[in-house]
Amino acid sequence: MQKPQHTDAYSMILDAIDLGLYRPGDRLVESELAERFGVSRTPIREALQRLETQSLLARDGRSLIVASLDHNQMAELYVVRRELEGLAAQLAAQHATPEEVRILREMVEADNALVDDPVALARANRRFHKQIHLASHNRYLVQQLDLVHRTMALMATTSLAAQGRGAIAQSEHEGIVRAIEEKNEKAAHAALREHISVAFMTRLKQDAQRRQEEV
Repeated sequence: MQKPQHTDAYSMILDAIDLGLYRPGDRLVESELAERFGVSRTPIREALQRLETQSLLARDGRSLIVASLDHNQMAELYVVRRELEGLAAQLAAQHATPEEVRILREMVEADNALVDDPVALARANRRFHKQIHLASHNRYLVQQLDLVHRTMALMATTSLAAQGRGAIAQSEHEGIVRAIEEKNEKAAHAALREHISVAFMTRLKQDAQRRQEEV
């Protein structure tokens, strides 16, 4: 009966990081997490060890904190994400069922109402990309993309917070879905790779602006 509890502790901490409840640099304390999530300290301890092994947590003396990404790590992550996401879109164009395509289109239409709410749009964006991953019908690719997206949670801000980025991203999503719907593998691959490239450039501009403001 303990295994589900262990899995739940890991998932709950991961979700809390993903939702921004714990941000890069925040300290995670076993007793506080156990109380917050209503589980014993043993599964919390094991979950923290697992997250540290995955480099989602880091050591700060004797404490565990939510890890952060430096410039090089962020660049490396986006390179991998661009290639894997592009492959997912390509495979989705090949394998997605009509129902899966319809869900993607409905997501885009619903998310258009969120362009002025970066936090809500970021959550919707994750759901949209996850749906493309699932539509690829390749379990190993989905596993790798899950790891990439978990690591993306270590970024303190979303590129969708940049002025005008929400509307542009939604337009890019529309193009991706169109290519998948038309079963145009090459276009779907290119559209999603470009989408990730633009997001990376937007984030680089955000970081440059923040550094300038700190001077």
